[in-house]
Amino acid sequence: MKRVRCPKCDNYITFDETKYEAGQSLVFKCDQCGREFGIRIGVSKLRNTQKDENAELNSESQMQNSECGSIVVIENVFHFKQILPLRMGNNVIGRYQKGNPINTAFETVDPSVDLNHCTINVSRDKGGGLRYTLMDNNSNTGTFVGDVELQPRERRIIEDGTLFTLGATSIILRTADVEEDHS
Repeated sequence: MKRVRCPKCDNYITFDETKYEAGQSLVFKCDQCGREFGIRIGVSKLRNTQKDENAELNSESQMQNSECGSIVVIENVFHFKQILPLRMGNNVIGRYQKGNPINTAFETVDPSVDLNHCTINVSRDKGGGLRYTLMDNNSNTGTFVGDVELQPRERRIIEDGTLFTLGATSIILRTADVEEDHS
């Protein structure tokens, strides 16, 4: 038996993964809040901890080939890796907390990451290619690209492989065109 967590209310839903094949997509409806959400079954071993379950869900999200790229979040203290897909428009990045309305939250115990820390805007340039713009959301500890802190209201265009940090957490941008090359 496996369980998945509702992204809206954190309620766990249990299902028998042996009835499905690897790569199959499933849709669940949360009994508690009514939210519908989907996952893709991956090839992995049963896990015991919540962080491992979340890592499994993140790797399944990565397999779905986000058309706008993704970010790889690496919590430096515990080397816990999460992969979060990006979407067109503003991707507000910050610490996960139940009820936090941001759209690109990640789990961390790093207290120096704000709930609404920074934003990556994904848009199209004049040639039709994707452009990624990073900005700090007036966070308490700042957003750093390399060793340089983004200034208030500064918008920095970033490219595939750009490393930026929020507190003690490192994030790497993976653009959509590079993800397709590795598929």
